[in-house]
Amino acid sequence: MDQIFNLIELEEKRQEETLMMIPSENYTYPEVMKAVGSCLMQKYAEGYPKRRYYQGNEVVDEVEDLCRNRALEAFGLDGEKYHANVQPHSGCEANLGVYNTILNPGDKILAMYLPDGGHLSHGWKWKEEKTTFVSKVFETEFYRVNPKTNLFDYDEIEKLAMEYKPKLIISGGTAYAREIDYKRMREIAKKVGAYYLADVSHEAGLIAAGVCRSPFEFADFVSMTTHKTLRGPRGAMVICKKELGHQLDMAIMPGLQGGPHMHSIAGIAVALEKTKSEEFKEYARQTVRNAKKLAEVLMEKGYEVVSGGTDKHLVLLDLRKKDGAAFDKSTSSRGWFVAWALEYAGIIMNRNTVPNDSGSPFYPSGLRMGTPAITTRGMKEGEMEKIGNWLDEIVQIVGKRELPEDAEVRKAYLAQFKEEMRLNKRIGEIGEEVRELCKKFPVG
Repeated sequence: MDQIFNLIELEEKRQEETLMMIPSENYTYPEVMKAVGSCLMQKYAEGYPKRRYYQGNEVVDEVEDLCRNRALEAFGLDGEKYHANVQPHSGCEANLGVYNTILNPGDKILAMYLPDGGHLSHGWKWKEEKTTFVSKVFETEFYRVNPKTNLFDYDEIEKLAMEYKPKLIISGGTAYAREIDYKRMREIAKKVGAYYLADVSHEAGLIAAGVCRSPFEFADFVSMTTHKTLRGPRGAMVICKKELGHQLDMAIMPGLQGGPHMHSIAGIAVALEKTKSEEFKEYARQTVRNAKKLAEVLMEKGYEVVSGGTDKHLVLLDLRKKDGAAFDKSTSSRGWFVAWALEYAGIIMNRNTVPNDSGSPFYPSGLRMGTPAITTRGMKEGEMEKIGNWLDEIVQIVGKRELPEDAEVRKAYLAQFKEEMRLNKRIGEIGEEVRELCKKFPVG
């Protein structure tokens, strides 16, 4: 057998035996895998249905049309008023497609500050360094959460918008656990004459299930990935007002991409059809219930949950303090240490920046966790209590760790820490308990 298939088997085993709790990861459906692995990956289909550049697209035209129609149906949208493009290869390209539709080089974008929970594709730059391609093409500015509540202050966002006068305002990100007031964001955009893009990559499935608010009434464009809470394959979509549809299509192809990945589009179509079922809606409701329970368990243990809870599928912890203890230097990079220790116990979460982080993006103070994948496996509130207890134990084992400033000393220290955690007896025991729990909730 080719070595790559041995590696795939190892990864399949890892996914079965660990708790997949990165909020942007999920288990898809067997039918989606079948569609994505089909002969459709062999077809080139540059262009759009009935407007292709190549021959032999009669069947895939129907596949793409079906996917576009299902995208609108999943969110209860009228095809006379809305348009869906399902060709973007990823969330970044979906957002680039929106920018390419309505912006010119040098136009201004106002989006959420990355360390507070925003996303790189919204034009991140650090001080004078233009980190992303988007920031090199457009002028970007960022709104932040309130430093006391860690929630959006929409009056402050409006004030910044009035001063900055952007052509596009973006909401959405990767680590904002609360509902967004789309109506208010629309009002701000209208007041300054800006377009409004709602990036709902994380909560798209929750919106389709009616668990989270819908932005479609208020946003000019709604972008999303299809593999997170939607449980589809890797891919993305943009839905916009009908009058902007042709411009959007041209901006994505030929503006950004060549041939669409028809096998992925077929998989997206399968996942979208699944959103109509009561089973999917209950999965979405339970995903949020699980996240709320996990946040509750951790707060009861004295942890600082950013914004005081969650309305969605994710929880963000600020690990610099517990039981109200003051910040200190030895906890400013705690997210890195705790994430590695958790991995050795089979609990897969990710280190993450938190508002007003005193650590760096690579060695941040926070820990981000989500419930979509473990909910797909059938876990409920009782399992969240176990996970919260394990997390607490591991944080205590890690303790306070001060990151050495010298690069060589740091490298040796981090390697030593990993080995210490790998050999820690209690972490090994928790790992075995995690594997036993996973056996009770098999994948697929």
